[in-house]
Amino acid sequence: MRKFSAVLMCLMLLGSLLAACGGKNNVDNQANNGGAAPGNSGRNNEATTDDAKHDITQRKVTLKIHYPLPDETTLRTQEDDKIARFQAQYPNVTIIKDDWQYDINEIGVKMASNEAPTFYNTWATEANFLVERGWVADITELWNNWEYKDEINPVLQEQFIVDGKVYGITQNGYITSTVVNKKLLDDKGVAAPSLDWTWDDMYNTAKAVAEPKKGISGIAPMGKGNEAGWNWTNFLFEAGGDIESNVDGKVTAVFNSDAGVKALDFYKKLKWEANAIPQDWALGWGDAVSSFQQGRTGMVIAGAFDVVQAALNEGGMKPRDVLVYPMPAAEAGGKHYGILGGNYLVINPNATKDEQEMAFRYITFDYFSEGSLKAVEDTINARKAEGKYYVPTPLEYFKEDSEYAGKIQAVYDKYDNVYKYDSNLFTLLEGKPEAQFGTQDYYATMSNVVQESFSKQDMDSKQQLDTAAQYVQENYFAKLEEK
Repeated sequence: MRKFSAVLMCLMLLGSLLAACGGKNNVDNQANNGGAAPGNSGRNNEATTDDAKHDITQRKVTLKIHYPLPDETTLRTQEDDKIARFQAQYPNVTIIKDDWQYDINEIGVKMASNEAPTFYNTWATEANFLVERGWVADITELWNNWEYKDEINPVLQEQFIVDGKVYGITQNGYITSTVVNKKLLDDKGVAAPSLDWTWDDMYNTAKAVAEPKKGISGIAPMGKGNEAGWNWTNFLFEAGGDIESNVDGKVTAVFNSDAGVKALDFYKKLKWEANAIPQDWALGWGDAVSSFQQGRTGMVIAGAFDVVQAALNEGGMKPRDVLVYPMPAAEAGGKHYGILGGNYLVINPNATKDEQEMAFRYITFDYFSEGSLKAVEDTINARKAEGKYYVPTPLEYFKEDSEYAGKIQAVYDKYDNVYKYDSNLFTLLEGKPEAQFGTQDYYATMSNVVQESFSKQDMDSKQQLDTAAQYVQENYFAKLEEK
């Protein structure tokens, strides 16, 4: 889901100057290294001029970059700083800011009218969709020539590798988790469940915490917008189900399975038996997170970073009162599946080769830089001066066992205002990628099912899911075969 990109990107795209690292062909490398062929020490003016033509830093390049929205003032300030540092190293590059945000309903028009940015942000669900329509550049050569490619988190990067070719660069990622308000549990005398918990544990905890007459819910599942379908899909995965199958290019809806019925029945139990969800259950992503930070719910389902950040720095909660759990297993010994999602920067295929290479250099400019370590430490100190906490993201763009990860952790260990996740959490988190075809359409359809389940008691789950699957199949998946 795209709602996670802003704050996460704020943390991970900080830093100082990074040596140029885009892909270059052999001629480029010769030119940039002063590169006459062996034995050709005397270079005439004609050769020098020819080398300059092949040196991308000597040619004028214009980039229309992905830029934060007007209300994202902190992100804009940071992006402006990055632009200044980038242009100090590449004075030949002109930057045009474009705050268009990826929209599945607008990308086709943007491409057709040649108005799309040189690179833009998109989500993990969109790889096959964009590749099939030719709306994203193949950057395999640039990727293969990048010195840090082997230090990138492979779980995240894999989402934008299609048929062995690279089409995007991971910015950040998440595995959907459950965040628990321990203070609310303590106030009610409810013991916090084990991290290796189950649906029954979630049900019992939510039921025990809920006080409907006081406006306190035990859990606040999202109930409107595509995020309602997104929240529910975690339970589909935990029950052993899938959204779709893809056999020989034929995509088929399969979420109306026994696992789907089990997951939908569990949602209904939270509503109709436990009376544990908000009375006004039509909560979007922001509503659910706000409910948690205001102490009005015991649990919320989302990417952990966003909830913890809001709870500590906006809600005034203490780290000991905000616990991050994996999603619960359907049964003891089962998988703690949570949706694996993320945000990616992809390059416009209509851009020239020079523009594509400079876009790659811009995107990766702050990755793995020593300066970014200082920037993280400066941010931690700034948070401390404000009486606030620094919240790391659980899933970074770099490998957790990389040298850079060790450097980041060493910085975290120096401060008492850095939020610390339970180390056992990472042994239980199990990410499952979102489906690659029609995912947002599926989420929207399932959101209607969730709303119907919360508003009408005694609905037949199998019938609801069969109707939804037929709708998704006929209106979305079947049309994939026509393209």
